[in-house]
Amino acid sequence: MIQQIEFNLRQKKRGFHLITNEIINHLPDLPETGMLHLYIKHTSAGLTINENADPNVQKDMETIFDRLVREREPYYDHTLEGDDDMPAHAKTSLVGMSLNIPISAFKLNMGIWQGIYLCEFRNQAGARKIVATLFS
Repeated sequence: MIQQIEFNLRQKKRGFHLITNEIINHLPDLPETGMLHLYIKHTSAGLTINENADPNVQKDMETIFDRLVREREPYYDHTLEGDDDMPAHAKTSLVGMSLNIPISAFKLNMGIWQGIYLCEFRNQAGARKIVATLFS
C-alpha cells in the first residue's frame, strides 16, 4: 500500500535544523515494515541525515557549507534574488532534496545517533513543503 501526504515544516532560520520529531508528528501510524520517502519541494533547501546528539554538528555543517559555496562570487549570473540565493541552489544540489528511510517494527529504522535535518540555505525563507510517501 502507498500513502502520500504533504505538509509544511515550521519556518526556520538559515542553518541545519533537526526535524525528525516534526516529520514524525505529521505522519500517520507507520506500518510494521516499509519505506518512507521524503521530498522537499524547494530549490534552496535540502534534506539530509546526520548526527542528532551534539548541536555543534549543526553549526559545523553550516560553516562547512558556507566555506564550500560562498556568497557574492563574481562569476554568479543569477543574482536578482539576493546574495544567498545562488549559493542556496548550489548547496541544495550538494545535499539533495530527498531521503529514503526504512521502517521496521512500526518505527523509522535509523541509527541511534541519526536525525533528519532540514538544511535551510536562505536568510529569509518561508515554511518549507514536504511530500512524505509511505510504502508498506
